[in-house]
Amino acid sequence: MAENTEFVSTNFIHEAINKDLQEGVYNRVQTRFPPEPNGYLHIGHAKAICIDFGTALKYHGICNLRLDDTNPTKEDVEYVDAIKEDIKWLGFQWDKVLYASDYFDDIYECAIKLIKKGKAYVDDLSADEIRQYRGTLKEPGKESPYKNRSIEENLDLFERMTKGEFENGEKVLRAKIDMASPNLNMRDPVIYRILHASHHRTGDKWCVYPMYDFAHPISDTIEGVTHSLCSLEFEDHRPLYDWVLKELEFKEPSRQIEFARMNLNYTLTSKRKCLKLVNDKIVSGWDDPRMGTLCGMRRRGYTPDAIRDFCERIGVAKANSVIEFSLLEYCVREDLNKKAPRAMAVLRPIKLIIDNYPDDQIEKIEVEINPEDPQAGTRTVEFSKVLYIEEDDFMEDAPKKYFRLTPGREVRLKSAYYVTANSCVKDENGKVIEVHCTYDPETRGGQSPDGRKVKGTIHWVSAKHAVDAQVRLYDRLFNVENPSDESKVGSFIENLNPNSIEILNNCKLESNLKDVKPGDTFQFLRMGYFCVDTDSTSDNIIINRTVALKDSWAKIK
Repeated sequence: MAENTEFVSTNFIHEAINKDLQEGVYNRVQTRFPPEPNGYLHIGHAKAICIDFGTALKYHGICNLRLDDTNPTKEDVEYVDAIKEDIKWLGFQWDKVLYASDYFDDIYECAIKLIKKGKAYVDDLSADEIRQYRGTLKEPGKESPYKNRSIEENLDLFERMTKGEFENGEKVLRAKIDMASPNLNMRDPVIYRILHASHHRTGDKWCVYPMYDFAHPISDTIEGVTHSLCSLEFEDHRPLYDWVLKELEFKEPSRQIEFARMNLNYTLTSKRKCLKLVNDKIVSGWDDPRMGTLCGMRRRGYTPDAIRDFCERIGVAKANSVIEFSLLEYCVREDLNKKAPRAMAVLRPIKLIIDNYPDDQIEKIEVEINPEDPQAGTRTVEFSKVLYIEEDDFMEDAPKKYFRLTPGREVRLKSAYYVTANSCVKDENGKVIEVHCTYDPETRGGQSPDGRKVKGTIHWVSAKHAVDAQVRLYDRLFNVENPSDESKVGSFIENLNPNSIEILNNCKLESNLKDVKPGDTFQFLRMGYFCVDTDSTSDNIIINRTVALKDSWAKIK
């Protein structure tokens, strides 16, 4: 579990657990996080991770990581490793790593038990026919003509299914419940299907595999899970969960409790759609910093503390809702503001030449590493005659409320001197490439001895000492709040934000950043929070913008 983290907030899940403990239903608490290893975890999984592991932590119980590997055609060891890495990154540690496949023998015996009790039968209907026979919410289903096979025939057919005598889809094993149930999940659900596929752990031992709704309650109970915490879409599956455990006569069955999923606007979490983005090279991979995956957010510079704080702030609800992406960004800013060292970086550089500054003079200026953390100390930056400033920090013909450099106006160079712009040099296209100014030597440290005030302060980097870097400015990948809702806004591909990434190749960083390593985070003064990319090297520094200093989307909306 997360070290030095306390989950003390009360929610309906904890209230239910408190009641169970008080009434003696359970004398301990055990949970599990059961992802299917068929893709990378996303921000929605972070909420489930915090709930599963955080609940166990609160009650001094245990939480296992259990990989739901019941569908070998979609699962891969790559995803297993990625899931483990994401959980650890979030700050949690499982008690054991388990797999649904650990219980395949037990689950198979449970299926045999149901057949012998007359509670399961082998069906020859195709998947389409089963769907047609199931009925609708307004009309009851129709019983399969194979429902009344004898126990002996069902046992024989199921054994032959197991031995590989039939093709995929030729037969299935169904629970015998009630085709007139108002809950469609109780209308004789399929609990085993034929699947001639090699499994990443069991190899070719099996050609029949249990369905999730059958494997889940059995795995939970065998494992010793007391409270099986699931997202809200499994609420309608709970009667089946309870039916399976009751018919199998488990002495200490697990209890399923559902909570609302996290729906984050401007974010795509569908694995199928995310895979299309990756395969079509719309993004660079699952860890593209614009993706809603945890590995993408990690690469972008989001911190685990910020994501846990975000999950804690939104709480645990019983009804689905859409969370503002801006809240997640707020949590990231709050965390990085306290932790991230400051640095000066000029992303769109033009030269600032101080005409009256000594040609060969280099000054060392001490500045705070992080004003929010006095213990962080100071760093030294070089100051010289030729500097780089942002092109937006000079305007030849400035409007009235423009408080940065313009001819005749004095501004403060952060922690250095007051300077006054005098003239500029332009290229053949009329773009300013060089500004000439003068400085007041009496204003070192950014203060005037005569008390005069300036309204503008800009950052800078010494040209002689600057470190070159590529900076990638990321924004939201989609222009619409719900890219998954194709009924209203069209294909999610049609709603991509064309400005979701801007690559700047001529950025200038202060000299303290010459030895940065992938994963290092900084606040670039006036620019936002940034993180060194995983592809960055000492010869080719690449830095990603994590989040701007302020929420620009709030103005757009």
